Parts: sequence; C-alpha cells; structure tokens
Amino acid sequence: MTKTLAVLGSTGSIGVQALEVAQLMGFEVVALTANSRTDILEGQIRKFSPRFAAVADETAAADLKIKVADTSTKVLSGKAGVEECARCGADSVLNSIVGIAGLAPTLAAIETGSNIALANKETLVAGGKIVMDAAAKKGVAILPVDSEHSAIFQSLQGCQSKKQIKRLILTASGGPFFGKSREELSKVTLEQALKHPNWSMGAKITIDSATMMNKGLELIEAAWLFGMEAANIDILVHRQSIVHSLVEYIDNSVIAQLGVPDMRIPIQYALTYPDRFVSPVRQLDLAEAATLTFEKPDYETFSCINLCRRAFEKGGLFPAAVNAANEKANELFRCGKIGFLDIPRAVENAFDCVQNVSDYTLEQVFEADNAVRTATERLFR
Repeated sequence: MTKTLAVLGSTGSIGVQALEVAQLMGFEVVALTANSRTDILEGQIRKFSPRFAAVADETAAADLKIKVADTSTKVLSGKAGVEECARCGADSVLNSIVGIAGLAPTLAAIETGSNIALANKETLVAGGKIVMDAAAKKGVAILPVDSEHSAIFQSLQGCQSKKQIKRLILTASGGPFFGKSREELSKVTLEQALKHPNWSMGAKITIDSATMMNKGLELIEAAWLFGMEAANIDILVHRQSIVHSLVEYIDNSVIAQLGVPDMRIPIQYALTYPDRFVSPVRQLDLAEAATLTFEKPDYETFSCINLCRRAFEKGGLFPAAVNAANEKANELFRCGKIGFLDIPRAVENAFDCVQNVSDYTLEQVFEADNAVRTATERLFR
C-alpha cells in the first residue's frame, strides 16, 4: 500500500508496534513525535527518514537536532512542534500520546483532514463532543486502535442501524489485582501494580489497568465512538484476553472479535481499513487457549469504573475532571507519594472541582484539567 503516516508518541509501546506495521505495509512515515526518548527516536528517524520529528521536551529536542543534523529530517520542539507534526497532512495520523496531552494534536490532525487512528483514549474522554464535532465537520474518520474498541468496531461491520444494537460489552483482563479485597489493595506496591498478566504497556496505562480506571475511560471513549449511552455499555472481566469485546444485538445475537493479545492486529486494521492484510501476529489456537472465562467486575473494590460512568452521565467537564485527577494521582503513586487506593479517592474528589456545564470549549477543558490537578496535589499534602 502507498500511504503516508504520522505516528504521535512513536517511542512508546503502541508507537513502536505501529512503525513495525508501517514497515510491513510499505507506508511512508512522514512525521514522528516523542515526549523525551530521543535515543529511540533517533533510531526511528534514521530508519524511516520522516520529513518531520518533534520532541515535547525542548531540551531533549535541541539535543536530538544536533544528533540527526546529518539527516533530512526537520526537528521541532515543544507542544507546538508536536501539533505541527500532527498537521503534516498525512493520510493517517496514529495518536498514541499518553494522557490529555494527546487532545490538541488530535484536533490539529483533524483540521488538516487526516484520518485518525486513535490510541489516545483521553482525547475523547476529556474532549469528546469537541473532537467528534470537528471530525464530522471535516469528514474525518476516527478509527479505534485500543483492542477493545477495535473489537467493537469490527463486530459492528455489517450493522445497518444503531437501532439494531442492544449493548456493547467491553472485556477487561482485570489487571494484576482482580479478586483482591480493598484491604489487600491498601498494601500493594508499585512493583506489584506494574506486573500486568497479559499485556506489555507503559507504566501509566499499566497502573490504570491495575485500578481498572482504564476500563472506565474506555467506557467513555466507547460511548463517544459508537454513539451509545453509558447504560448500554457493560464490562466483563475476561482474564485470558482472547475475546477483546462483544456487541449484543436486539435479537440477542452476540458477535465478538477474538485474537491473541497483540496490539499489532488493531493497529493494522485501523491503518488499512476497510481492507485486511496478512499480519505478523501468530494465529489464535482456541484448543491451546482451552478455557475462556467471564466474570462481573467488583465495582465496589474497583470503584474507578463507576466513577467514570457517573462522570459521563453527568456530562460537561466531569469526564475531563476525573481524567485529570487520575492522571495526577497515577503520577503521584508512581513517584511513591501516595498509596494505591488514593487513586480512586482522587478521582471521586474531582467531582467537587468543576462546575456542571451543558457545553464547553477546548479552553475550558484545559482550565478544568489544570484546576483538578492542583486540587489533587492539595488533597495529599
């Protein structure tokens, strides 16, 4: 395939795998961005020869510029540089930036008409209405990269009307602590929280999986992507991570997408849709998998899920608020400043930090984000 691609967050787990897919498919990589990992980004620049590269950390960007001075790649810096890469005019922009930092680049890419392969769930959690309205106005496709949302997207192929859908069912691995009590969770360490049973991910997302906050964020993302009410989105814990999500139709038929837990499948589908191509991922052997189990989440112990559901139902800036609280508390936990159960405590506190508004601007989203981060830090002083 001849296709141009920009990868935002190219040095992270999703970004690295996206470039593997791009090489396999013969895409032209025109822009790459990173937060600060210039060691990895330099190697990617030399391998793919993009027209642009950007590093959010300006000091790291200056260092990279010197290192790749012998190449034709133009090195940009800061948030503005990342957004310029998003505006490069690529056929597809894959956004795998972590956190709300991915929101503005998504909008920048939409402005120039690039289709979005979205691995940054916070884009829709914090700015769902703004992003979906902008995409509709520009006629831009937003194709999901998260394995759960890709599974739903694939299971919806052939559906003629949203009226045919009864509910969406997101599956969750349950993380490393599924089945534990709140008392047990009060004593867990960072090292334990970073040991995900099935997936290899960055630290922030791995902690989100341990608290199951990631499933709450995915619920909000699914609501925006597929135009569903939160009440029609359910969650099942599926420890094997083989069934990636399901769609139940009004006739009670349930269609699911299955595969080994490898992100290259949803990445490739988002970049090649509506076509399918041979994948580097190994074939699923159900006889080898042998047993597939499904359980209801423990919503009381893992309270972040329903806090996200509540935030979406309240609307306005509340989803941005719970996201900001989680991002800050997640960071504080990784720095050893708070305990594991302080994360849901911070998320619940976020509801008192913003006003209930029926509509919002991008500026208000970022103002709410800053206010909640400040309030979260103050909560643990």
